[in-house]
Amino acid sequence: MCGIAGVFNLQDSIGIEEELLRRMIAAFRYRGPDETGIYLDKHVGLAHARLSIIGLDDGCQPIGNEDGTLWIVYNGETYNYPELRAELEGHGHRFSTATDTEVLLHLYEEFGPQGLARINGQFAFAIWDSLKQELFIARDRVGVRPLFYTQVGGRLLFASEIKVLFQDPEVPRVIDPHALAQVFTCWSTVTPRSTFHGVKELAPGHYLLAKNGQIRTEPFWHIPFYPPDEHWQGSREEAEEELRRLLLDAVRLRLRADVPVGAYLSGGLDSSILTALTSRNFNNRLRTFSVRFQENDY
Repeated sequence: MCGIAGVFNLQDSIGIEEELLRRMIAAFRYRGPDETGIYLDKHVGLAHARLSIIGLDDGCQPIGNEDGTLWIVYNGETYNYPELRAELEGHGHRFSTATDTEVLLHLYEEFGPQGLARINGQFAFAIWDSLKQELFIARDRVGVRPLFYTQVGGRLLFASEIKVLFQDPEVPRVIDPHALAQVFTCWSTVTPRSTFHGVKELAPGHYLLAKNGQIRTEPFWHIPFYPPDEHWQGSREEAEEELRRLLLDAVRLRLRADVPVGAYLSGGLDSSILTALTSRNFNNRLRTFSVRFQENDY
């Protein structure tokens, strides 16, 4: 995992302190132990703590496009980035790194928010467009990667973790009783609420656009519900084979990395099946990790 954070001025007269961005990085430094980076101008500040997975030598973020008009900070993995990169190179885009981060940047440059539909992966990222003077933030379809934001003192702050937002002393630390009731009822808050009053969670499958002092969020994906006449029409055996094909394809894509790949092996059916598919069908030296309790009661 990586950590992303940033500050965007909703009012031109307000400055952004580099020291605030550095405090934000320090608050989630464990998310990205390999390197950190900052982009700062009078309108926006972007901060990143990196855990290197793809493009080990040239992936320090924030990353800009060819002319420096777009900048991105990104937490996630885009599994189909080689295919997207080839398509974007066909459109004339030039790449300076081997990362999936830069692929997302050029994907947005080419297609705008519509490019989100082309991503196969899990992500939370923010892109600053200096020409349009707008900040674009997006979160993956089911919310694997976290993203929180708040508005205070004429500024929009966002981060991978809530405590990073509290590095700005103007952000109040006030529990939201309604959100706390949701935790006790649903085991979690219901987006866009978070446990803290005034701090919102960007909903899965949504993007946020901040421009001209205004903030709006829009969905880019909904869970597809198919009518009965569109349900699977084949046999049970055909359904089993299709499920196996889909699982193999999903596992194959997730093994794309420039570092060794491991698996959490809990002993349950889901992790055991995925680990078996990986070890039997793909040529990689898979390491598995489990958790053991010392207490006999567990």
